[in-house]
Amino acid sequence: MNTQETIHNQETFAMPRIGDKAPEFTATTTQGKINFPADYKGKWSILFSHPADFTPVCTSEFMTFANLEAKFEKANCSLIGLSIDGLYSHIAWLRTIKDKIEFNGMKNIEVKFPLIEDISMEVAKKIRNDSARRK
Repeated sequence: MNTQETIHNQETFAMPRIGDKAPEFTATTTQGKINFPADYKGKWSILFSHPADFTPVCTSEFMTFANLEAKFEKANCSLIGLSIDGLYSHIAWLRTIKDKIEFNGMKNIEVKFPLIEDISMEVAKKIRNDSARRK
């Protein structure tokens, strides 16, 4: 099989787009259980994912979002993070961010928005499958 045939035989998925309707789900987070999107009715929401806790880029992204959270709240917008790591890993990582990490002039940053634990990838699969149906 040549490279072109391999590419044509691979499964493809549509990525969610801004404004797409998000799937409904219940999830455990660092801030307790959430029912999405019901808990965020009447607000804008940014649901973003990252591959793993304790990675440099993800840490800087979370610190930046947390540093700007008040501005998002003022714009009636909630932040929700998603990762396939477990709840205890999330808690340890967020404590490390607050207690030990300094980045770009930011330090002692407390991440107050929920971070979803998605070890089973159930939430990620729902998002992917809803996007694939849009194709």
